[in-house]
Amino acid sequence: MSNPFNLLRQQRFAPFFWTQGLGAFNDNVFKTALITQVAFNTASLTTMDGATLATLLPGLFILPFFLFSASAGQLADKYEKSQIIRLVKMLEICIMLFASIGFLSRSLLMLALALFLMGLHSTLFGPVKYSYLPQHLQPGELTAGNGLVEMGSFVAILLGQVLGAWLGSLEQHALFTSLSVLLIAISGYHLSRGIPLSPAPVPEIKINWNPITETIKNVRTFWAQQTLWVAIVAISWFWFFGATLLAQFPNLAKHVLQGSERDFISLLSIFSVGVGVGSVWCEKLSKGKQELGLVMLGALGMSVFTWDFARVTQSIQQQLLANPALTLHTLAGVDYWHMLMDVALLGISGGLYIVPLYVLLQSRAETGYQSRVIAANNIMNALFMVLSAGFSVMLFGMGVTIPQLFAITAASNVLVAIYLCVRQPEYWYSVRDYLMGFRG
Repeated sequence: MSNPFNLLRQQRFAPFFWTQGLGAFNDNVFKTALITQVAFNTASLTTMDGATLATLLPGLFILPFFLFSASAGQLADKYEKSQIIRLVKMLEICIMLFASIGFLSRSLLMLALALFLMGLHSTLFGPVKYSYLPQHLQPGELTAGNGLVEMGSFVAILLGQVLGAWLGSLEQHALFTSLSVLLIAISGYHLSRGIPLSPAPVPEIKINWNPITETIKNVRTFWAQQTLWVAIVAISWFWFFGATLLAQFPNLAKHVLQGSERDFISLLSIFSVGVGVGSVWCEKLSKGKQELGLVMLGALGMSVFTWDFARVTQSIQQQLLANPALTLHTLAGVDYWHMLMDVALLGISGGLYIVPLYVLLQSRAETGYQSRVIAANNIMNALFMVLSAGFSVMLFGMGVTIPQLFAITAASNVLVAIYLCVRQPEYWYSVRDYLMGFRG
């Protein structure tokens, strides 16, 4: 496919693309607005400590991925997908109505439950989201389709966080946040009505509602298929890596760079746009083929630019400490622009890394197991994101600074890349063949 954006004009892709984008957008509008309120107006909601709540609430959103992903994967393989999507969007409208009552009545319990339910909404949508694409795209279009979905998701997350933070800071935040999340949910359902039929691949399967036994079964099944298992580990590492860095962007902006919320938003925006650009570039660089060589090139870029970002931010911190009259923006020298370029290239590298891995899962999983493969992947993603928080807490407890944490994460990424090549030599052979073909 010469131009991946052509898919956005086609009925088989466009309604799905905008529906999933609005879902990610609404998740982040609601979640960010709630956390903003907890951070700045805790007393009006509860007697609990605001910092503790701001740490615990994201965990409520992730919890459903552990509890319900296995069941969601089975449902997506058993039932027609466009109908599942519309039911999930109707559930989103109901959740947002419930959340609106929570905002207007200042009920933290209702808002926390709504956050958990939005996690359930995302859990149900996840297996459908990635198993839908192989049913409607040709093999040569999968890279383009996944690239656009990843681009749309990261841009939606970014815009959702920005809008959510703004709504949470308004004096009439409850009213305007409620209206916003309801409007977005209704728009998502309206768009979902245009998604074409996606027949169930295995309608005869019997649902196992026990999440523990089904999860264990999935892990055993895909452990036996090492190509899929290694890809799941590689994707989960991406979310570990990203969660580790992005969780520290606010503290980096405030305490290391001595900046403001505007600087945090700038870093987040540049990173998100970078991932989007890298995701779309995968189509051009892979020439429409499944190109695992880009995974290792992306991993190399992630390590190099994260390490350099850590070095430059530490240099900026030292300059600011040495001259208290300086600020990040009055400094605005080579190091400042160097830092922003590192963030952009880090994002681009992340896009190059993640898209071919999703294409691999979709193209090599058996048709009747695609949704359950994605469900197993979502469980592992959630686990790695939780582990990333523990990893950061452990290193901070050892006296590591934020730039040092980033440098350690960059070094860990090299070890993971080596692990991938050892466990699945195809990754190394692919990058070798890709570079030889590029030179040719």
